Amino acid sequence: MDTFNADSDPATSSHGPGITGWCLAVLVALTASGAALAADTLKLAIGERGDWENAAPVLGQKAGFFKKHGLTLKLQATRGGGETLRAVITGKSDVGLGVGTAGVLGAFAIGAPVRAIANSTTGADDVFWYVPAGSTIKSIKEADGKTIAYSSKGSSTSLTVLAFNREFGIQAKPVATGGAASTFRQTMAGQVDIGWSAPPFGVAALQQGRIRIVGRQGDLPAYRDQTVRLMIATPALMEQRRAVVDRFLQAYRETLDWMYADPAAIKAYAKWAGVSEAVAKALRDQFYPKDNLRLDRLSGLDAAMADAVSLRYLPAPLTREQQDELFKHYVRGGK
Repeated sequence: MDTFNADSDPATSSHGPGITGWCLAVLVALTASGAALAADTLKLAIGERGDWENAAPVLGQKAGFFKKHGLTLKLQATRGGGETLRAVITGKSDVGLGVGTAGVLGAFAIGAPVRAIANSTTGADDVFWYVPAGSTIKSIKEADGKTIAYSSKGSSTSLTVLAFNREFGIQAKPVATGGAASTFRQTMAGQVDIGWSAPPFGVAALQQGRIRIVGRQGDLPAYRDQTVRLMIATPALMEQRRAVVDRFLQAYRETLDWMYADPAAIKAYAKWAGVSEAVAKALRDQFYPKDNLRLDRLSGLDAAMADAVSLRYLPAPLTREQQDELFKHYVRGGK
């Protein structure tokens, strides 16, 4: 924003500013105040450092997309969707990314101050479960009585593990293991039988033959076209700072467009995630179709509620009025 230099303005003199100069000084102060207001800060809670799905705030901030919209992002890493949900509810973060839909539904149903504002991901092309190469387990169907990892309570991975038990008629034992890196250490040390991961983490180990995939979130038919993770905020934030959040979502959308169009985005992601550019491009194209990350996408809500009820995240499906309230701030339109 333009500023004024009072020293070079004819309305000022050596005896101090005249009335015009005084007005100009006020204008300068107001202009500076407006500039300060434009540089808003949002605190974001994001699980799984390195995930392509969650990379837009990091890459977009470095590339200048959020600065362009007058925003500074403060990023807080979490160990999964459940922890992200708690960070938003307790006010430690303004916006949370990648929170399991069932966790959001359950929290809202018991009166937690949370609202869904956008899609984090729809479909189930990314999250997978694996075992060390020497394990005798060949598929999730053989996990009866075995320990199986999920990130944190309320996350999409926790819901998936419970759904595996129901879908395949097994009694695997869910264990909260945190993020993909800590899960890998525990799985390879034999502390848990089946680990979970999402690209880029685990891709190198797969290529080296150190681990084998035994199941994917997409093995559950209901998840293939379901919005499995949401972006959330509190109703207070949306009511008090809606314009700021709208600017954030616009910058986020522009960042996504860039991530799927510009080779520079692959370079930036590869450097940040610590992978080769070839791996970065492959995981983007094979695991994360752009349409799955479209902010306004929302599908499979009835199935998500049915799953949440059967898995005891919800006592009953949300009423139409409750759904309208939970999604009243959901982003509309966009690419």
